[in-house]
Amino acid sequence: MRSAATVFVATFAVVSTLLVQRGSTEQAPGQPGADWPMYRHDYAGTGFSPLTQIDTRNVGRLTQAWTVSLDQASSAPAGGRTAQLSSQATPIVVGGRMYVPTADGVVALEPETGKQVWRHRLQGGAPSRRGVAYWPGESGLGPRIVFTAGRRLIALSARTGAIDAAFGQQGEVDLVVPYNSVPLVFRNVVVVGANSPPGSPGGIGNPRAYDARTGAKLWEFNSVPQPGEPGHDTWEGDSWKDRLGVNAWPFYFTADEARGLLFVPLASPIGGAYGGDRKGANLFGNAVVALDALTGRYRWHFQTIHHDLWDADPPAPPGLFDVTQSGRTVPALALTTKSGYVYVLNRETGQPIFGVTEQPVAQSDVPGEQASATQPIPVKPPPIARVAYTDADLVTAADTSPEHARACAEMIAGIGGVENRGPFTPWRYRADGASPKVSLVFPGGTGGANWGGTASDAGLGLVFVATQDVGALGWVERGREGARFPYVRGTPERQGPGRGNFDVAMPGGGNWPCQKPPWGRLTAINMATGDFAWQVPLGTTDQLPEGKQRTGRPGVAGPIATAGGLIFVASTDDNRFRAFNGRTGAELWTTRLNQRGNANPMTYVGANGRQYVAIVATERVIAYSVAQ
Repeated sequence: MRSAATVFVATFAVVSTLLVQRGSTEQAPGQPGADWPMYRHDYAGTGFSPLTQIDTRNVGRLTQAWTVSLDQASSAPAGGRTAQLSSQATPIVVGGRMYVPTADGVVALEPETGKQVWRHRLQGGAPSRRGVAYWPGESGLGPRIVFTAGRRLIALSARTGAIDAAFGQQGEVDLVVPYNSVPLVFRNVVVVGANSPPGSPGGIGNPRAYDARTGAKLWEFNSVPQPGEPGHDTWEGDSWKDRLGVNAWPFYFTADEARGLLFVPLASPIGGAYGGDRKGANLFGNAVVALDALTGRYRWHFQTIHHDLWDADPPAPPGLFDVTQSGRTVPALALTTKSGYVYVLNRETGQPIFGVTEQPVAQSDVPGEQASATQPIPVKPPPIARVAYTDADLVTAADTSPEHARACAEMIAGIGGVENRGPFTPWRYRADGASPKVSLVFPGGTGGANWGGTASDAGLGLVFVATQDVGALGWVERGREGARFPYVRGTPERQGPGRGNFDVAMPGGGNWPCQKPPWGRLTAINMATGDFAWQVPLGTTDQLPEGKQRTGRPGVAGPIATAGGLIFVASTDDNRFRAFNGRTGAELWTTRLNQRGNANPMTYVGANGRQYVAIVATERVIAYSVAQ
């Protein structure tokens, strides 16, 4: 009799293979899965390629094959030129071409050489620096590249790069509310989310869908439930009206193609650290919502935090797979969160597969605040990031260096000490003129896991996720007279961009967290059991002596997996691109990047039959292959 884990691997492999095949519209002859046709390769968000040419035996021979700059003079006035160069894009490869956004438009490249095929320069704005989507065309309409530029949804001819005037109004649709990430093209439906510009009226968080052929709007889902809709009663009084936040901001979406289900992660309500004006659980904040992908109809939801006070939303959509329980195949998903937990749910019903318990948590002392008495915490998997802190966790000279330990101790003394009361520690109230201990919250505002999402290997039955452990410091104090919120989060008066973090700036550059390492991790989860298969530090602190450098480093992007048994990930602020053995977590290959690879990698096969692995590092796309 086969074990549950064996059955899991077999069923997961079938589902993943089907989704990969359906997600790819064109492939090189004799090369199944040769393309990388969407942001995370397939609808299921597996981040998995079936390619095997690069494997655990030869990955050490990877060398740079080509590189192309994405730095072009941007016509966008907002944000400035420097902001436009911070690319977080994952290129896509479809039918022998690579498509990727630049600072001022979109470019099509030869994926074997990086040679430009066409370039579209956008007028009057800048594209999302996170990626583009591909629609294969139908009924006389040619294939399109679809992308966003603020509140503009734009379609180009995939063949020429020219505006496709048959879409919307001369190739554009006015989204009204901007979306700064990658649309999902599901059949003939284009799904977009929403970003929350300051000063906008309520309702801006809603995910929406448009006809891929005409640009006509198809549906819109209310992320803050309106009267008569499920979840409306979780907002006390009129606190739902004109509510900011609760927006669908992820870099991408995932979908169950067979069931026609779209999975939408939704963010925290605004204002973040104070919720006295919105008593209740505040659905659909901090939840994943399953919708009918074609109609936007609500199917189910699961909320990861009730009445969020930490901005600890699920930043990426869930990855999809199947598990076997009691001889029965269960369609599953794994939802990562900034709060440091992974929720494994039945993707048909939203019910937990390994159990979730409502556990009592510390309560807020902010006037008028009513924090949730409990929070949903998974039985399995264990936390993927640090969720609590004690004095014994403070870094010592033996952990890193005397200079670092001393700087952390001085920082803590200088702010009057820190207080952590376990998972979901609330921000303490600081009355005018008072100076209580500063709250220390783990994970901090960037997670935990962040927007990179999970990757999975069907053959191994494992799901992989990159996380960071950087705590956040602060309290809640009175806001300015006449401000929308009477109370706001305050942070210690420290120098530098990390003043709200539990870290210190060190000579030689970089901020180092003040708790014991690891500060960044790569984790493999056995999704048949919910247990960790392995966990390793991700990243190095170069200024430390040899033997102490493997501390892990902060990072927010995610990994990919391949059938060659490899995990590729950049992400970390040590400017490295790495490959790991997916079975064991052993680091097999590392290369230094000139700039940070703050993006998810991808892999493909070129027309020359060679497999490449590519990463965007700040403003360059770099492709690697095994030296011949």
